[in-house]
Amino acid sequence: VQLQASGGGLVQAGESLELSCVASGMNFGSHAVGWYRETQEKIRDLVAVITSTNFTNISTAVKGRFTISRDNAKNTVYLHMNSLEPEDTARYYCWAYRDREIWGQGTQVTVSS
Repeated sequence: VQLQASGGGLVQAGESLELSCVASGMNFGSHAVGWYRETQEKIRDLVAVITSTNFTNISTAVKGRFTISRDNAKNTVYLHMNSLEPEDTARYYCWAYRDREIWGQGTQVTVSS
């Protein structure tokens, strides 16, 4: 079972990025999947989650700027990030859950002011 995240990088404030996470070794469509982020203080916070029935939960910190979507045919979950702010700088981790939590390795997003 593996979650492979990609799409991070260095951008300027106001720009956009799209993160992708490809799952393997699991029944992707039956899992809730999403994204957490970890700041330098090592606190890992929920960013967005999408369930197997496409219900979404977006954190208040990013609501209106970030959206989450999934493509079950591609075993992929996406995080669409718009109007990025320096406060969004963090390592973003892909996450999946059905019977247990599964974590990916993370991808770094850095937003300069």
